[in-house]
Amino acid sequence: MTTQGGPTGLSERALGPDLARGFMLLFIALANSHYFIAGHEYFGGFPTAGSPVDHVLGLLISTLVDGRAFPMFGVLFGYGVAQIVRRQRESGKEWWPIRKLLWRRSLVLVVLGFLHAMLLYVGDILAAYGVLLFLGVWALRWKDRWLFVVAAAVLVLTALPSDDSLAGSADGPDPSMLPATFLGQFPDRLVVQPFIAGLGWIGFVTPFLIGLWAGRRRILERPAEHLTLLRTTALLGLTIAILGALPISLIVGGVLTRPSDHAVTILGPLHDATGVFGGFGYAALIVLIAHRMGDRQGRVTVAIAAVGQRSLTCYLAQSVVWAAVFTPYLLDLSDTLTTTTTALLAVATWLATVLLADRMRRASYRGPFELLIRRITYQPKTISDTRSRNSGSRA
Repeated sequence: MTTQGGPTGLSERALGPDLARGFMLLFIALANSHYFIAGHEYFGGFPTAGSPVDHVLGLLISTLVDGRAFPMFGVLFGYGVAQIVRRQRESGKEWWPIRKLLWRRSLVLVVLGFLHAMLLYVGDILAAYGVLLFLGVWALRWKDRWLFVVAAAVLVLTALPSDDSLAGSADGPDPSMLPATFLGQFPDRLVVQPFIAGLGWIGFVTPFLIGLWAGRRRILERPAEHLTLLRTTALLGLTIAILGALPISLIVGGVLTRPSDHAVTILGPLHDATGVFGGFGYAALIVLIAHRMGDRQGRVTVAIAAVGQRSLTCYLAQSVVWAAVFTPYLLDLSDTLTTTTTALLAVATWLATVLLADRMRRASYRGPFELLIRRITYQPKTISDTRSRNSGSRA
């Protein structure tokens, strides 16, 4: 039984969404880490020089991960917001108190994201999601058709030709990512971070709104009732994402030569826009896998789901690794690591968070940043009641 209006207890969470969040952190690690690699020439966030293995891995990451991981984050974020709203409404809360609760949550994300960007990783997306949530609360009462209309309109706009797409960028790491000194990193990051937070949320509007719609119907929590939809979404979403990525990823892999700048302004946004469908497809596929498992959950599955239950803590833990490994005043390995070794580092970092999250699970500890955001979002009494419920369910 869920405490009315409070956060969902760990023992009551559905496997599918948590498993999707757990795997999402692997994709995010692979998507973020290669942008630190130093080189002379770049395309799509990868050095153009490298071994055949580097090119193959660059092709695979550009096709399957880049621009596909963060849309899945957006879907799950919107889905989680819909879950919060449903619990609040079931507890008898009116819309205004629910908006204030979500605005408190958005404020935590903005502040935490700002600190994250200043101290660890300037490419932070938490603040952008905080801004998205602050504005997105006005969509909570929209009818389904308006969620789809606005989501489609924003997707079309992001697919228009542009030279701002990272997928087609020929730029190397931004200076703010690799600061020479600790104090010297703040001036550049104070300029870059507000730009990312203030505009970065636009690219997540479509998956967020679709996530809201899916959350209203509890599609990821009750996959048995939506198998046809999930199978269709997984098949079509991943097919569209892969086909849309190939023009850019084949260039990254060295199979095709770089086209004209005008062509890149078309192919880059195409790569990003089709990646939104990949986010839908991955979420649906992982939920279908969880449904197929049923109650036959092994230790690995439970451990990965534990990462999903502590996704904020594990996301920030990744940034600690990036800062330690790549920052010039620390290990300074951006000139040493390649696409291949950076991918290995990303996988190793994710595996370390799996072990960490599983250890916290066995200790019945939710996670430090999950506790922080819940403590501020919900009233102290609700948190106390929820802890009592969780303790009772483990007894």
